[in-house]
Amino acid sequence: MFKNKNISKKLKLILKNTTDKTLTYTSETWTLTKRGKKQLNIFEGKVFGRILGSVYDNEKENWRTLTNKEIYANVKNPTIIETVRLNRLRLFGHVQRMEEN
Repeated sequence: MFKNKNISKKLKLILKNTTDKTLTYTSETWTLTKRGKKQLNIFEGKVFGRILGSVYDNEKENWRTLTNKEIYANVKNPTIIETVRLNRLRLFGHVQRMEEN
């Protein structure tokens, strides 16, 4: 789906957001290890790489993949790791406001 040339980049980014919401469902209860963070970052990078595709480098006169910095400069969404952190903080706020009974 993310490699399909007939789907616009805008629609692919919307679909990616939906995928992220499905992926991070109940993420507020996760214990994220370094390995888990790395795997989530790799997944996200691969998806964005497929959505945004290769770019032509005029200086080197060849095609290349985007770096992570270039990807996140183009995409204004929070990363998956940031989304998980926000979900955990939201849960913490709910727990803090609960009555003790």
